[in-house]
Amino acid sequence: MINTAYAMGQAGSLGGQAGAGGGYGAFVPIILMFVIFYFLLIRPQQKKAKEHQEIIANLKKGDRVITSGGIHGQITSLDETTVTLEVAEKVRIKVTRGTLAGLNK
Repeated sequence: MINTAYAMGQAGSLGGQAGAGGGYGAFVPIILMFVIFYFLLIRPQQKKAKEHQEIIANLKKGDRVITSGGIHGQITSLDETTVTLEVAEKVRIKVTRGTLAGLNK
C-alpha cells in the first residue's frame, strides 16, 4: 500500500513539472488579444484623434463647422481656445475649439 501511494506521488510531481514548462503558452492568447485590440480599437481611435486635431488646427475665418452638440455655424472669429460662430443672421455664439466635431460641407 505504501509503494502505491509513493508511486502516485511521483507521478503527480512529474505532471506538475510538465505544467510549469507550458506556462509560457498561457501568455500567447493574452498577447494575441492585445494585438487584436490594438489594431481594431486603439489604432483607429488614435488616427481619428490625429485627424480631428489637424482639422481644429487648420480652422480659418469663414469655414462652416458643426459642433459636437449639433449646432451648425460659420466661423466669424478665432481665438487660441475659443471660436465665435454665426448660427443665424446677427446671432453669434462662442464655443471652445474642442467642441467642434468637423467641417460642414
